[in-house]
Amino acid sequence: MDWLAILSGFGVGAIVGMTGVGGGSLMTPLLMGVFKLSSPLAIGTDLWFAAATKTSGSIAHHRLGHVDYRIMGLLLLGSIPASLATIALMHLTGITKGWASALTFSLGIALLLTAVTVAYRSVWHKVGMKLEQVIPQSRKGPLTVAAGLVLGVLVSLSSIGAGAIGATLILILYPRLPTQRLVGTDIAHAVPLTLVAGIGHASLGHVHWGLLGALLIGSLPGIWLGARLTKSMPEKLTRALLCVSLVTAGLKVIH
Repeated sequence: MDWLAILSGFGVGAIVGMTGVGGGSLMTPLLMGVFKLSSPLAIGTDLWFAAATKTSGSIAHHRLGHVDYRIMGLLLLGSIPASLATIALMHLTGITKGWASALTFSLGIALLLTAVTVAYRSVWHKVGMKLEQVIPQSRKGPLTVAAGLVLGVLVSLSSIGAGAIGATLILILYPRLPTQRLVGTDIAHAVPLTLVAGIGHASLGHVHWGLLGALLIGSLPGIWLGARLTKSMPEKLTRALLCVSLVTAGLKVIH
């Protein structure tokens, strides 16, 4: 039994439980830095970790009626084809040194983007309200598909983006969507996307199954504890700590 992996899963799970984001953006750098996995192997393993941990959350939000299936469907219309195309391109070209470098660079950029979305969460709502005045309702559908396309490529290349970045894009396009439905829709969309991208990476041999199992054993109680700590931990403090971790990891990966 790999106790370090179980403790790592517990720690990431606790952060996800407290903040609602940070799973992929913390797990992938952890897999590379602590467990010394290559970037493709870390990304593939994290995609399966995300799919497994978010499935239960997706079911819970579905039961509570927190999933907007129209928005979810539009996002998937863009993200799934984009993910399949990205994986297909990897298969056709093979995972060369160039691809490995691209994956690592994409990971670093995704980490920094996630830090920005988490740090300025309230600003994005104001941006969305202003854009609502100039974007006709008829254009929101195509723009949502385009947002899904961006997420599909980003998640397939870096395993990051389906959480905080996805929620931010939904918030900008649908600023009047209640928070519960925004979070529920974002999580529900993340499950099929990370699963499709995870299957693609598994077909390339990019999943460390033994390590994945140990991480999941630790993450489940971690998420449970983190959700309860949210009541006693100031939100600004937890988000500030998360942002520092994301920026540090992002800069380290890029360099």
